[in-house]
Formats: sequence, structure tokens, C-alpha cells
Amino acid sequence: MYRNNDPITSKLAADKVDFKAKHYDQIIAVLILNGPQGKDGIADRSMLDPNQVARRLKEMMQLGLVRLTGRTVKSKSNREEREWELA
Repeated sequence: MYRNNDPITSKLAADKVDFKAKHYDQIIAVLILNGPQGKDGIADRSMLDPNQVARRLKEMMQLGLVRLTGRTVKSKSNREEREWELA
């Protein structure tokens, strides 16, 4: 949130925080509805880019929101990728 008279840098920073929270919500919703998923599975179901998901998962893990299951799943390119679940 920002005030109308705040500098543009404050407005840009507020927008950045808002989209991060939206991404977190989308990822959490996918994991609630579908159970543990790999990055590509989360990206497909959340309509986020896989790079966005990877970045958010790392942040969310540091916040204690998600964790690795210790298992791997096949990615879209048929490679093994780590599986994530809600913490």
C-alpha cells in the first residue's frame, strides 16, 4: 500500500509485494487442491511461469510455508524435479 504523494519507488515496491503475495496464494491453493507437486505441476495449475514458481518456492520455504517431500517427480521436459508440499 502506498499514498498518492509517495515517490514512484515506493509505488513500485508496493506493487512488487502485492504480486509476491498473490503468487504465494496461487501456489498454496494448488498444493491444497492437488497435493504435493513439482515446480512444473504447480506452474501449470497456477498459471504462473515456472521461473516465478521456482523463485517463490524458495522464498516460501524460508518462510516455513512449504517444504520438500524428499521425492522427485517428472518435469514437463521429462527430467526429475523436486516435489513440494505445504509445511
